[in-house]
Amino acid sequence: RRGGCHHQKLVVVRHASGPDDDVAFVGGIDLCHGRNDDGRHEGDPQTVDLESRYGDRPPWHGVHLEVRGPAVGDVAHTFRERWQDPTPFDHRNPLRIVLRHVTRQPRRPGELPSGRRNPAPAGTHAVQIIRTYPAKRLRYPFAPDGERSIGRAYRKAVRRARRLVYVEDQYLWGQEWAEAMADALRREPELRLIVVIPRFTARSGKVARSAENVGRARVIETLREAGGDRAAFYDLENAHGTPIYTHAKVCVIDDVWLKVGSDNLNRRSWTHDSELSCAVLDATHDEREPLDPGGFRDHARVIPRETRLRLWREHLGRDDDADLIDPAAGFDAWRAAATALDSWHERGRAGPRPPGHVRSHQPESVPERHRWWLHTVHQLFVDPDGRPKHLRLADHL
Repeated sequence: RRGGCHHQKLVVVRHASGPDDDVAFVGGIDLCHGRNDDGRHEGDPQTVDLESRYGDRPPWHGVHLEVRGPAVGDVAHTFRERWQDPTPFDHRNPLRIVLRHVTRQPRRPGELPSGRRNPAPAGTHAVQIIRTYPAKRLRYPFAPDGERSIGRAYRKAVRRARRLVYVEDQYLWGQEWAEAMADALRREPELRLIVVIPRFTARSGKVARSAENVGRARVIETLREAGGDRAAFYDLENAHGTPIYTHAKVCVIDDVWLKVGSDNLNRRSWTHDSELSCAVLDATHDEREPLDPGGFRDHARVIPRETRLRLWREHLGRDDDADLIDPAAGFDAWRAAATALDSWHERGRAGPRPPGHVRSHQPESVPERHRWWLHTVHQLFVDPDGRPKHLRLADHL
């Protein structure tokens, strides 16, 4: 779609030994310079240009899934659908027509190897492949009115949230998600929300940066009005005090539902760009208390809980996570860690640095007189709507 982004990040490896050994990788990590970082967050030696406050070697945080079993076939199917789309590469684009002739590129891709059966089951997890495609002309043959299964999955999962929603997101612009989450916070007095986002936008241009900040500030305001102190927002920094760019797209709800993928919590990712994510339900119960955080008798599950705790141990600088399992206690531990590190900075970094990477997020301010037109820029260009007209008018996914 014009103005859109092909944002899916996937790799499928097919083995000569047969499909049962095939593996796929799906998530938010781009295959490019700047992404090769680890839990210390010293940054990738092969740097990329980023907002100057992230330093000369920007620290980077991203998350990917390794997938085995039948879901690999669904990931491969997604790749095959796009590859076999008959729309030529240079359709309605004079610049691409010229570049294609200069570089002698083909108008259409070559043939793929033949398909193969899905791998056999390989674990206790149900992995649902969810996607976004925009409505566009020429239409996608596999999604003539687009696809919005990511947004629909989020809405369904948030409606069941009772104790804890944990989110890592690059943008956090989506008012649609914010309103669904705000409804849950008002409905469930024990529900807590933790959001990890970048301290600064990746863009250095004043208009683009301000338009992004207007969208994010609106979401944060919506959630704080609904949840008060039960909605907490954090960003990350490394041991040198350099901000870590949060590029991950992760959501864990009540230690039952896990989502990792390429989509961000915004309208663009839910309707306009191509996205690919995995929603995971683990059949194996986690036997640590609380056994059933959501109270639906569906029990905490191993993969979502351990994913949450693994990320929390990294961010909080912890080896032990016994006090992080309970949602309320874990929520308080985040607040205590951020308060300690914030206070250390306020004291001029005197004394030993408190452990962890967590800082309280302070949104960048945008002058009130500019907000009206920046909001328009945000709606039209930063976070556009890719739904077909009849769904836009009805405000349905």
